[in-house]
Amino acid sequence: QTPISVLVMNSVEPMPEKRYETYVAYRGILLGALKRLQFTTDFKFTFMEYQDYGAYLNSVNNLYEDREKHTYWQYLKYFFRHTLCLIFALITGIGCYIPDTNEEIILNYTKY
Repeated sequence: QTPISVLVMNSVEPMPEKRYETYVAYRGILLGALKRLQFTTDFKFTFMEYQDYGAYLNSVNNLYEDREKHTYWQYLKYFFRHTLCLIFALITGIGCYIPDTNEEIILNYTKY
């Protein structure tokens, strides 16, 4: 098992952040961890499966993307190097991303 945490944030409207602890199987994908959270905590999410692009996150904890309001769920991660802490966008989606041990994934509700 690979332990990870998932931090849910909202950059559009003020709301408390919520952190969840979970895990994926060795070399498992983020989608598996999100499904596990949904069955073991109050974390809820929906996603759409696209044939060519894979899984796309539609909602987290009943907060839905809205194309008219230009909002969506962004996938980020912390990167630590010595005393430096950076936040990077994930380059793959929830159906392809393989988290590292103790990685914190950020699901950030934001605008484009």
